[in-house]
Amino acid sequence: MSKNCCCTDEEEKIITASHGNHEGHSNEDGHDQSHDTGDKTTFQLFLPAIIAFVVLAIGLVLDHVIKPVWFTEIPRFIVYAIAYIPVGFPVLREAFESIKSGNWFSEFFLMGIATIGAFAIGEYPEGVAVMLFYTIGEIFQAMAVQRAKGNIKALLDQRPDEVTIIENNQPSIVKAISVGVEQIIQLKAGEKLALDGVLLSDTASFNTSALTGESKPDAKRQGDVVLAGMINLQNVVQIRVTTAYQDSKLSKILALVQDATRQKAPTELFISKFAKIYTPIVVALAIAITLVPYFFVADYVFSNWLYRALVFLVISCPCALVISIPLGYFGGIGAGSRNGILFKGSNFLDTLATIDNVVMDKTGTMTEGVFKVQEVNIEPAFDPNMMLGYLNAIESKSTHPIATAVHEYVGQVDSTIALDNVQEIAGYGLTASIKGQSFLAGNAKLLDKFNIQYPSEVAQSIDTVIVMAYAGQYVGFLTIADQIKADASHAVDTLKQLGVTTTMLSGDKTAVVKSVADKLHIERYFGDLLPEDKVTHLKTIKDQPSNKANKKQTVAFVGDGVNDAPVVALSDVGIAMGGLGSDATIETADVVIQDDKPSKIPMAINIGKQTRKIVWQNITLAFVVKAIVLILGAGGVATMWEAVFADVGVALLAIINAMRIQRMDFVDKR
Repeated sequence: MSKNCCCTDEEEKIITASHGNHEGHSNEDGHDQSHDTGDKTTFQLFLPAIIAFVVLAIGLVLDHVIKPVWFTEIPRFIVYAIAYIPVGFPVLREAFESIKSGNWFSEFFLMGIATIGAFAIGEYPEGVAVMLFYTIGEIFQAMAVQRAKGNIKALLDQRPDEVTIIENNQPSIVKAISVGVEQIIQLKAGEKLALDGVLLSDTASFNTSALTGESKPDAKRQGDVVLAGMINLQNVVQIRVTTAYQDSKLSKILALVQDATRQKAPTELFISKFAKIYTPIVVALAIAITLVPYFFVADYVFSNWLYRALVFLVISCPCALVISIPLGYFGGIGAGSRNGILFKGSNFLDTLATIDNVVMDKTGTMTEGVFKVQEVNIEPAFDPNMMLGYLNAIESKSTHPIATAVHEYVGQVDSTIALDNVQEIAGYGLTASIKGQSFLAGNAKLLDKFNIQYPSEVAQSIDTVIVMAYAGQYVGFLTIADQIKADASHAVDTLKQLGVTTTMLSGDKTAVVKSVADKLHIERYFGDLLPEDKVTHLKTIKDQPSNKANKKQTVAFVGDGVNDAPVVALSDVGIAMGGLGSDATIETADVVIQDDKPSKIPMAINIGKQTRKIVWQNITLAFVVKAIVLILGAGGVATMWEAVFADVGVALLAIINAMRIQRMDFVDKR
């Protein structure tokens, strides 16, 4: 770890657990080798293989070039045994440990009996070569997995282990883990934030790429939430800590990644079960290849058929499958993390790859969830600035989001405006007395209640309307509406290109939902829905036939993950917008989009599709090559060299293919 990373024991466990079964062959797969490279250099990793290769080369030169008379029997055995020990002993030790734990049919057992058998029939060079190339393959696998593990370490490296706190107006440097809630942190330009908090300074700009995958600076204002891992880009700022070090959003993300590697895709589970059945069958077939021909072949030679069986065993090792497939899914999870998308398991990558319909909420999902003043219409008889000042003053007495929108539009409240008899009438609005005259601000029903006439256009607006009246006369109105997110339309278009249907469900009034759906080209939309109504609509959508093999539709629901908990639970994949803003969202959803961008919805689906594609490429490659060479080996055509390619070569090709997804660019440049 870097010196800037303060890693707790809990976080070290997260690293290990996140790496988990992708670090080697898991126990449930019947393979338990740790591919952890530790702190070894590349030379140290390859040193045993280098020694084995040099001694093997010496043996081959003595065997086929120099051919000294003394190089027979015991001397020949000793040279090749010296070549075998550096690469063979660790594998035989792992085989012994596997047998002790009750797992006889590990890949180490297969390699052990195959190479020892080769020595038993005098095929010393081939026995050494098989173990040598197998070891080289394992080293490359370890390096590949270590690279994936580095993605998890990189997350932990986002936080410094020391911070500057302000106490009694004096700065002091302390350990980040010791900082308590409500303490004030001072953050200089270029420094990373170690804990979650609230910005106390007027404005600031942060690089949030560690959390969202977005390199674009994120401007924050006083009172905005800032999170561990963000980098201050401008002036010195002060932040009030709101959560303990171990409870920060980054810690929750790390825990999420930890859990993600435990949630296996159906393909992974199938391969795990397959390996348990497949390996014993192969061992039985190898025994049969050795012994059965005795009863049917006239010129039966035991050593020839044993050699074929040994070749068969080397080929049969399921290493390419049990390593490359989990690594492929882990790569997909890593690709999502780098783009601000958190998958809670590889099973959700698989499901997203087959999604038929994305059902989405409106507010906070496809819209900003922040109300803004859209239109101001004041009658000529009134001074607009004065009336808006009155409105701002009376709305300052309310905590409704509409009041916030008015305040942001008008500005600071004029403290010289005296309000008397302020009343809030539920479902109508606010009333007060200003300069001895009544001032009303609310919906049209408020003016109806006081018998004040107003134009018909006020009631016809699809947006939220604030109507004003002063001294018994209609003054004018403001319309307030939510803003559609900048990339929402592009997200819907991209989903359609992927062959995914889109549907909008919202509790907002149907006229507003229709307006947003029309702008986004969403053909199916439903408004005025209660949570139970959303469940009904989602069930209806799921029961519709899919274009894929007469199955029912696979549905993803995109929402806040809290208010829409019933539909999130019912959907095949629940996607939460607002991962940085809500702990409950992270806990509820299956996939979390950290920067709230709708364009990440099709990106998540695309990552799922590419991951699934790579996994099935590896499955096909491994099965086809192994099937061909198994047949050739049983027939005596393939030698140990072909067997090495069928095992180690195919495993390396599959791993290289699985790692491709970690380098793919999923950002739409349009």
